[in-house]
Amino acid sequence: MKSNKLCRMKKKFFLPMLVSLQLLFGSCENNFDPYIYGALLQGEYPSTEQEYVSYMMVCYLPYTTVWTYDMGSGGLQHGIHIQSGGAVRMFDSASDICAPATTVGADWERLSKGDYSNCFYYWRGNVDDGGNLNHFPKTAQVTRMTEVIGTLEKAPLTALTEEKKNNLLGEARLCRGLMMYFLLHVYGPVPVILDPEKVIDPEALSNTVRPSLDEMTQWITDDLEFAAKNAPEVAPDLGRYTRDYARFCLMKHCLNEGEHMEGYYQRAIDMYNELNTGKYDLFRTGSTPYVDLFKNANKFNKEIIMAVSCSPAADGNPKHGNANPFLMWALPSDVAKGDPFPMGGGWLQAFSMDKKYYDAFESNDGRLKTIVTSYKDKNGVVINKDNLGVRWNGYIINKFPQETMTTFQGTDIPLARWADVLLMYAEAEVRKTGTVPSVAAINAVNQVRKRAGLSDLPSVTTNTKDAFLNAILIERGHEFFYEGYRKIDLIRFNKYAQEMYKAKGIMPTHQYMPIPNYAVEQAISYGKELKQTWERPGWAEDKSKAQQSIN
Repeated sequence: MKSNKLCRMKKKFFLPMLVSLQLLFGSCENNFDPYIYGALLQGEYPSTEQEYVSYMMVCYLPYTTVWTYDMGSGGLQHGIHIQSGGAVRMFDSASDICAPATTVGADWERLSKGDYSNCFYYWRGNVDDGGNLNHFPKTAQVTRMTEVIGTLEKAPLTALTEEKKNNLLGEARLCRGLMMYFLLHVYGPVPVILDPEKVIDPEALSNTVRPSLDEMTQWITDDLEFAAKNAPEVAPDLGRYTRDYARFCLMKHCLNEGEHMEGYYQRAIDMYNELNTGKYDLFRTGSTPYVDLFKNANKFNKEIIMAVSCSPAADGNPKHGNANPFLMWALPSDVAKGDPFPMGGGWLQAFSMDKKYYDAFESNDGRLKTIVTSYKDKNGVVINKDNLGVRWNGYIINKFPQETMTTFQGTDIPLARWADVLLMYAEAEVRKTGTVPSVAAINAVNQVRKRAGLSDLPSVTTNTKDAFLNAILIERGHEFFYEGYRKIDLIRFNKYAQEMYKAKGIMPTHQYMPIPNYAVEQAISYGKELKQTWERPGWAEDKSKAQQSIN
């Protein structure tokens, strides 16, 4: 955090304007209008409504899907939604869904096996897809967002109306809350600065110790609660965040932390009730609705509460909009051009579906139609399950298909879907009551199953709390694979070690990624102790149960 030099600058500087202009010229959403807000002249900045909007927009940089971004603190970083280093790699490839990436090597293989032993040696940057996934510098970017929030809070009424100020603060605090949420689920609780008066305070910057889980949970809640009450009801530009997205994020956060935070399960149910107004529903159009849900023709359909809006013209350059390069890491490089991959193979197959995981689906599950179980290579040879672990790692995820003859696809990346709201509601209710599920909870799960072409849950899965929760965990994995949730779900159910061993025959080395050595050593130089590894109270039990299955 002490390296956050940008926070030393106040109102008289050019960099935030330049970064914001870069953002508005297409790096965050291709739908954002590229207006030039303000002029690059020395003086008080920001001072007008348009300049305050521009100033706030820097908070969206971590949520773009360009190759890397730079907020002026923490160096180059992978965005949270870029699959090469963000949530998909952190939480899906390191889960039971993904086959071990043995044909790829380096950290792709290690993380796909839940092996975090190399993370101790990560360096300060985060730009190497093969061997350095260091997200810890994002703690400095939380500080940067805090500085932006402080500036917005002090904006005079002559520049911003109270409503407009609160709208902008809602967006900024949602961005900050989501950054802390991401860091929490990568590392566990980490040190952050949330007081704008302390962003350049040497004592605060050197206080590099882990907060408690309850403390960090509450900080995230405070930001999400504020956003749920103050962010715009309707997005000013497609892709900017709204109150409904804040409600969704708060619902998910409260579900994750309800076991140790009083009243959180009820708060998750409250968010369901606020979202359940008839505005959203499952996408059920056509004979293969789950397949079609993600296609370009159905962008921002009624199921989508929020998505990263992507452009087929995107190429990784911030000026050309968000890309969806998922298939570059999901396709073996030797896939021949033709149906269903007109552009042919990707760079490497780091993301895949483990055969054991695939085999656990019900045979008539319509979601399996997004999984490819064999392909032809460039020589016309059929590559199938007999070649797994040699020619390819696992079955191909074709959830975001090649629809255009472009290197990357313009398929939007879903961040919040109604299907998730339904399954979260069912889980929150039964966790709150601690008893058998209600008819409404069972119906919520069955709606998702029916859209996939499945029958209702059998009674054996609904006659006890534990059986119903287990059914929900299975359903979540089959519905949201490679949407960036799986490891978080497994940890919430305290089954990360168990499910990893069941699918892959391997035990994760840690529950959460260790903080790199350099940060621990820097804390020591400040006279502080930054605990390198962290785990939730149930981790020992999870490992013990996994070990018992080994024996």
